[in-house]
Amino acid sequence: MGWQARGKIEGQKIESPSIAIAARDDTFGEREAGHMQREKMKMESKLKGAGVSRRSLLLGAAMAGVVGVLDHDAARAQAPASARPAAESGAKLKVSIFSKHLQWLGVEEAAALAKEMGFDAIDLTVRAGGHVRPEEAESELPKAVAAVRKAGLDVSMITTDITFDNMPLAEKVLRAAAKSGVHHYRWGFLKYRDDKPIAVQVEELRPKMRAMAELNRRTQVCGMYHTHSGPGMVGACIWDLWLMFRDLDPEWMGINYDIGHATVEGGYGGWLATSHLVKDYMRGIALKDFLWRRNEKGSTNTDIYDKNLSAEGAFVPHWCPIDAGMVRFDGFFAIVRENGFSGPVQLHVEYPLGGVENGERSLKLPREQVVEAMRRDLQAARAHGKAGFGLEAGRGVGVGWYLWIFPTPCDL
Repeated sequence: MGWQARGKIEGQKIESPSIAIAARDDTFGEREAGHMQREKMKMESKLKGAGVSRRSLLLGAAMAGVVGVLDHDAARAQAPASARPAAESGAKLKVSIFSKHLQWLGVEEAAALAKEMGFDAIDLTVRAGGHVRPEEAESELPKAVAAVRKAGLDVSMITTDITFDNMPLAEKVLRAAAKSGVHHYRWGFLKYRDDKPIAVQVEELRPKMRAMAELNRRTQVCGMYHTHSGPGMVGACIWDLWLMFRDLDPEWMGINYDIGHATVEGGYGGWLATSHLVKDYMRGIALKDFLWRRNEKGSTNTDIYDKNLSAEGAFVPHWCPIDAGMVRFDGFFAIVRENGFSGPVQLHVEYPLGGVENGERSLKLPREQVVEAMRRDLQAARAHGKAGFGLEAGRGVGVGWYLWIFPTPCDL
């Protein structure tokens, strides 16, 4: 990515270097800004003792700030692409189809169809009822991965039903994944009990999360907890996951951030706060859309996690195609880009579509109709990805020193 720094106060000339320092853009984030302020205070303390004037000090600080920005950029530019996030290296983020939606086909046929629709990779189900049974992972997972790669796609991750209760089997599955070159997996889900305070349960879950992170480190596969919405779901509010994960190494323990579920739980500002809060732990993202609708007599809602399925008159989330609902994908991808995200992106098709939304083994709609719907969702997701990752120019919310950004295109 090419970066150019230009000092400016909107509509004004910079009259004092102190204004430039105060107006430093917060594009670099609170951590970098705080570091810069601490360094400035250290410099003031040292140079005051040496008799340096405040005017000279401020001028030097202003120039140091600009040089620091350029040095920071130079270091990034010289780093190998493999060591930088996709948003910086210009690498293309790979969009995977969740293979739950292709379980009406075998692995080879599913991979061929995913390739035909334009996907880059597959999120392979390795769980009960999935494309690979977990008990057979040691022998069957390498074959499935090889079949997908033969079709010209990657296996970006596997989705499992691993929890704290099946750790011995989990280790076998994860070792098979690592041996096959797959280093991300989705695990869970967990629910809170009704007979104990949630705060107590969060503390009780922390050592279990630490044990899971250690298993992931041992097997060299990053575990990603998927953020479902709904009553009693661990991770629905996402803040609880941050409390449990904050002392863990995000290389081995992270979050599969589902923007659809996150919007269900925090549709106004919640998803904005949590997507910033857990940025260091956001190792995967899942895409889906929804609308709030009232359950009417005879209407159905296929979300198996919703306790209000049969409650007539209740407002509940109904999943729908990308762009037919309430999720603000452009805003989300802008945040994802800012976070430097480079993990697997998965497209989920949870709205009624002939049974594929539930992973059924046979279609209840014409194949052409199902395939076209998934293709449209992929095209819509890519369009939003380009909007979020391919900005011609951008700047932070602060005034003053800011960056005009001319990035190498990095889209979905």
